Amino acid sequence: MAEPSLVSAFGAQRALLLRMLAARLGNAADAEDALQDLWVRIASLPAGQVDNPVAYLMRMAGNLATDRRIAARRRRLLEAHWVDAGDAAHDRPTPEREALARDQLLRADEVIAAMPERMRTAYRLFRIDHVPQREIAGRLGVSLSAVEKLLQRAYRRLHALTDGDGDD
Repeated sequence: MAEPSLVSAFGAQRALLLRMLAARLGNAADAEDALQDLWVRIASLPAGQVDNPVAYLMRMAGNLATDRRIAARRRRLLEAHWVDAGDAAHDRPTPEREALARDQLLRADEVIAAMPERMRTAYRLFRIDHVPQREIAGRLGVSLSAVEKLLQRAYRRLHALTDGDGDD
């Protein structure tokens, strides 16, 4: 359960947090979504003493806004790249490429499933759930450096899968 002072500070500062998120994200809808994410994160934090709950919340909200802006920029760049790549009808993969992609996805799932529990958890939290590495370290009870090493080993395992594709 979250620190009670954070919960009460969240309630008292909700309007301020929403305004700050709207200013950083550019619209009220994204700000509401981010505020909801902030609440979920606060609710999942273990109880502990926070010296300055308002500052803590503002920092969390700022980090969340930054993460969302970065993700949105990446999404826009990726979408622009897809558009630049040409008409989707002409870029349709051949049935052979689709089969190879499905096979590679199945093999990647197998590699991920075969990872040690902590490595698999760190990888999924970071790459799928977009949880910051520092937060993963807290959840797993390890150092930030340990999380980085777990992710590096996970990436090596997955890259070994693609490195072997040239032989097919």
